[in-house]
Amino acid sequence: MAGRMDGRVVMITGASSGFGAHFARLLAGEGAQVVFGARRVDRIAELALEIGDNALAIPLDVTDEASIIAGYDAAEARFGTVDTVIANAGLAREGRSTDVTKADIDTLLATNLTGLYLTAREGARRMIAAGYRDSERGRIVLIGSITAGLTGNGDAAYAASKAAVAHLGRQFAREWVRQGINVNTLQPGYIQTEVAGDWFQTEGGQHHINSFHRRRLCPIDALDEPLILLCSDAARHITGATITIDDGQAL
Repeated sequence: MAGRMDGRVVMITGASSGFGAHFARLLAGEGAQVVFGARRVDRIAELALEIGDNALAIPLDVTDEASIIAGYDAAEARFGTVDTVIANAGLAREGRSTDVTKADIDTLLATNLTGLYLTAREGARRMIAAGYRDSERGRIVLIGSITAGLTGNGDAAYAASKAAVAHLGRQFAREWVRQGINVNTLQPGYIQTEVAGDWFQTEGGQHHINSFHRRRLCPIDALDEPLILLCSDAARHITGATITIDDGQAL
């Protein structure tokens, strides 16, 4: 089934590790030309060398609108208009709500919400200018989290930012529904990535895993097929959806 992304130009943020790096490898393997960015440029440069000629690594800070615009400019110069955006950049700041600092809250929201907003908006502007209203080719996937619908200790700001992402996905989908751009949100469950740190290796983390019905983390490749679907031509009639992939963790 390889080749489901043939002819597509994909922009991925937060690609220096975790979901972003995994998505870059996945979609390149499906035939896409992938442009990916992060602040840790050494990591994305290595990833571009690994993937090959259909990859472009760009320095990218999603909290800086000028950096986002420059990233899209570089993508267009190399491959043409970006028709598929995966707004994935995100970070966590743990701490009880009474203890977490304002600086940490500001940093988290600047990346998880404002940065995601600016990434999607710039992509949409260019798709609209390219005439995607007629081709209905535009695809934007926002990466949320199951924490958007959960309550817990130590991640209130993160969970709130992801709840905002889910609603923003529907808002964008409604606004751009006649512009040929489909916007959807993927909400992964708990997966071992760099953002999770070593939490799941601690005693508390093991108790956390044992609280899930299947007593296991969700594998990162569980997102592969849903992501390919939402990025491909097969998603022509899917927009405004919020899809949870969590192995039943939130049940």
